[in-house]
Amino acid sequence: MAQQEIEQGKLMATISYITPIGLLIAITMNLEKRNPYVFFHARQMIGLIIMVAFSNLCEKYVNSWFGTALWFVTFIAWLYCLFFAIKGEHKLLPVLGKYFQDWFRNLK
Repeated sequence: MAQQEIEQGKLMATISYITPIGLLIAITMNLEKRNPYVFFHARQMIGLIIMVAFSNLCEKYVNSWFGTALWFVTFIAWLYCLFFAIKGEHKLLPVLGKYFQDWFRNLK
């Protein structure tokens, strides 16, 4: 990927990690430009949202401590992804990142 595409998409990639609404804003604003860097980070954020939902379900129905531990792992993963979006790098989330890119590959 060209450095110019990364620089142009860095702001939208960062916005996609702010909230789910930021994700929608980033995707909507990127529909015309089709910057692959923004879509890469949008797919990662969709996966993080699913992780948060799963941790909330575990907290409610399985075990409060287990759900809280999963939420904490998700928070650390979010910080990891946000850091590399700001830095301008393509870093997959360890373990699940490649699956998120594969599952949401239609977002391009």
